[in-house]
Amino acid sequence: MADQAKPISPLKNLLAGGFGGMCLVFVGHPLDTVKVRLQTQPPNLPGQPPMYSGTFDCFRKTLMREGIMGLYRGMAAPIIGVTPMFAVCFFGFGLGKKLQQKHPEDVLSYPQLFAAGMLSGVFTTGIMTPGERIKCLLQIQASSGETKYTGALDCAKKLYKEAGIRGIYKGTVLTLMRDVPASGMYFMTYEWLKNIFTPEEKSVNELSVPRILVAGGIAGIFNWAVAIPPDVLKSRFQTAPPGKYPNGFRDVLRELIRNEGITSLYKGFNAVMIRAFPANAACFLGFEVAMKFLNWAMPNL
Repeated sequence: MADQAKPISPLKNLLAGGFGGMCLVFVGHPLDTVKVRLQTQPPNLPGQPPMYSGTFDCFRKTLMREGIMGLYRGMAAPIIGVTPMFAVCFFGFGLGKKLQQKHPEDVLSYPQLFAAGMLSGVFTTGIMTPGERIKCLLQIQASSGETKYTGALDCAKKLYKEAGIRGIYKGTVLTLMRDVPASGMYFMTYEWLKNIFTPEEKSVNELSVPRILVAGGIAGIFNWAVAIPPDVLKSRFQTAPPGKYPNGFRDVLRELIRNEGITSLYKGFNAVMIRAFPANAACFLGFEVAMKFLNWAMPNL
């Protein structure tokens, strides 16, 4: 069972979650760029090597051709979107927990924590989808050699001009399919590990920094273990030319499995898992530090 030592404040979760999300992007974006490029590279022609042979090859080629800034390509969109997105994510989790409590001191079960986490995934989709759409397009254009968009704002303007709001929100269903179950796993795993790592007769609020980092990092790995297949489909769908997949993710799934096999659903696995631990460790540490500050500065919020 999870220990709720203090009354749940969704508003504090909102503020602390935004700071945690910024920490995640700064640490994790380079490997996110690698992940998207691996997921969206075209199938190699017979007798020709693939564009990237794997995670480290993609990382090395990006660094050599584009420098360190190439690894941070498209970061403006997630930075702009990540603060409200993670704020809403942690707010949704806090609200999900609070809605399931009959009394403020009630301790929630792990299935209840999973349900609260799934609610957070629903909350974030409205912010996540356009940010992911723009990020993926900017990340792949550099590797393709074509410069259609000069930046995040230019990309958003052109998408809106070409297809209206539907163009910006392309991939919403796949984002939901990825984030709802993955967020449930994310928060439940973090709370479970915090309880395991907390010494007897101590509160989870007294957990040391190394233990918070380990709990957050492992929670990120569990999150992505659930999220990778729909994330691969989402990346392909969001970066495809208009009209390529008229039946949505079903067409993407059929094409991927037919042309590249079931293992194609785990493209970018190494990049995701290498990124998952440090990025999410940074996220939860940022969240916990911000929460401690808010509890000190605004105890009645």
